[in-house]
Amino acid sequence: MEISVDISLYPLQEGYEKPILAFIAALEEEQSVDVVRNELSTQVHGDYHTIMQLLEKEILSVFDEIPHSIFVMKLVGNNRKGIY
Repeated sequence: MEISVDISLYPLQEGYEKPILAFIAALEEEQSVDVVRNELSTQVHGDYHTIMQLLEKEILSVFDEIPHSIFVMKLVGNNRKGIY
């Protein structure tokens, strides 16, 4: 099953840009998903299981490093790449 996820990360600290860019870069390392950046959020498109495993790993990594962070996510039950 293909899905799309819209993600926003809010590290509650000064210098918040670096952790956001690092999180996005980690998502982009997964070759089997499509990652689309914009100014307000990042969209990830691809296989449900691959994306969920990737998010589980990378969100935990952020929480380990910056526990005072907020993630806002919207999930769509199909691949909406290019439809926004």
